[in-house]
Amino acid sequence: MSRGLWITFEGGDGSGKTTQAELLRAALEGAGHSVVRTREPGGTEVGQRIRDIVLHSRGSLTPRAEALLFAADRSHHVETLVEPALARGETVIQDRYLDSSVAYQGAARSLGADEVRELSLWATGGALPDVTVLLDIDPRIARARLDAADKPFDRMEAEKAEFHARVRDAFLALAAAEPGRFLVVDATLPVDEIAGEILARVSSVGGRL
Repeated sequence: MSRGLWITFEGGDGSGKTTQAELLRAALEGAGHSVVRTREPGGTEVGQRIRDIVLHSRGSLTPRAEALLFAADRSHHVETLVEPALARGETVIQDRYLDSSVAYQGAARSLGADEVRELSLWATGGALPDVTVLLDIDPRIARARLDAADKPFDRMEAEKAEFHARVRDAFLALAAAEPGRFLVVDATLPVDEIAGEILARVSSVGGRL
């Protein structure tokens, strides 16, 4: 049995990651593929507990503690959910992976992009996705979307505009450094047009779908 395909979605809060991940899942399942949908943090029972701490805790959390909690979730998630699914030949579609930690904790929280990346690579044994979709959007447009959703912000969403600008810059730098893995899509395009670009890229990767 051939190894499955691993696709991650990245981008700032309000970029539409979950919508596009669900559209891709529906398209692939419609074509007969077995798909596992997951997210970080929170893709496992352990991860959900970590998610509650890092995104919804009312107490203060230091940047290094935050980075370590994300790495702990990532380590458990990859070993117990992602790798077994790929070994079964399934397609994994995932909201966020280590690139989010590099952008949010490494760049926006100024812990150092290289240090945070190395932490996650160590935690996961060097695991990297086959395709990473970056939904790029101006943070001001993304904030308007979040405001329109009329729901409480989590700890990341509640950060100031400067924080989210650093996150965007970091994501774009990551994509420029690894063009073979990343697909950068303008997140302000029509939803169906974005979905078509993503499906075309995923379908072309190694002829595996």
